[in-house]
Amino acid sequence: MSKSNIYVGVAGFIGQPNAEGSVGIFRRSTEGEQWEHVYDERETYTVYVHPGDPTYIFAGTDNGVWRSEDNGKTFQRTHFPEGKTQIWSFLTCQDAPDIMYAGASPIEIYKSIDRGTSWEKLSTPDIKERCSGPFSPRVMRMVQKPGDPNTIYAALEIAGAIRTTDGGETWDDISNDLVQLAESPHLQSSIVQDKTLAEGMLDAHAITISPSKPNTVLIALRMGLFKTSNRGKNWEDMKIKRYSPTTYARDLKVSPQNPNIIYAALSVAAASHDGGIYKSDDAGETWKRFDKIKVNGTIMSIGLHTSDPEQVYVGARYNGEVFGTRDGGINWFAIPLPGGVKDIYSVACG
Repeated sequence: MSKSNIYVGVAGFIGQPNAEGSVGIFRRSTEGEQWEHVYDERETYTVYVHPGDPTYIFAGTDNGVWRSEDNGKTFQRTHFPEGKTQIWSFLTCQDAPDIMYAGASPIEIYKSIDRGTSWEKLSTPDIKERCSGPFSPRVMRMVQKPGDPNTIYAALEIAGAIRTTDGGETWDDISNDLVQLAESPHLQSSIVQDKTLAEGMLDAHAITISPSKPNTVLIALRMGLFKTSNRGKNWEDMKIKRYSPTTYARDLKVSPQNPNIIYAALSVAAASHDGGIYKSDDAGETWKRFDKIKVNGTIMSIGLHTSDPEQVYVGARYNGEVFGTRDGGINWFAIPLPGGVKDIYSVACG
């Protein structure tokens, strides 16, 4: 078992604007030490361990990008454009680890060529305004096509998905077929607006590609898991309800060690009190329940260790709920955050 740290990002929930509690980043050794509140300056929507060097930890906050160069002991704001830009996601270039991308709200993509020291804004994606909500759409997750670093897909919360084939110089909207699928009654959902019943099919939270199937893109939506094999022209329902009674998909990650293993976080809704982690051993063809825990909140994030496949950590929205396994899912333990905290949004490990 590799010695490492668990990181949890905490921020406020728009549905509970008056909620009180701590925000920022909590850190804990995987070997059982107490949680440390290592960063408390800003609400943190995502915490990210650099895949090439785990001493570098990135915080996506309500005020740009913050970075640690000492395993999360201290954080400093990077040379990021001024303004209270929310950062929701990070991506490291597969063949050039100093090149990174940051996804923002309102929808923008930023690029760094010096491992996050400085950032510049790329061209603003031209997104059709299909529905509006109580918050600006967010770039929730990005993924590069294996073997083709210029092709990047991004999942947008309440705005669908986009794709670039030129490293972010231009972006294409690939959400039309997601909207078409919402013509089926069981894929219709409207919670935050009344303009379209396709809201749930545009409510994207994560996107990934298994290196074992480099031409298939998987996306996690409010309405379940979907995939495309033709660059987003058409999307196919993966019918996750065959395996899980809950289908609100919040996270979706490929194992860093085994491209055939994918984990999905499936709950009832954005604000709920039940959910589970499902695992696929065949790159998304079939799924089975992986965890042995009972959560009291929507499962928001899955933290996969950057080098140890046995370690998996889970963060649920409410009450600082964090769970983990160090033996590949055989045994599970609870490691809740201390004191009163706001909502968990992100878990990382490395």
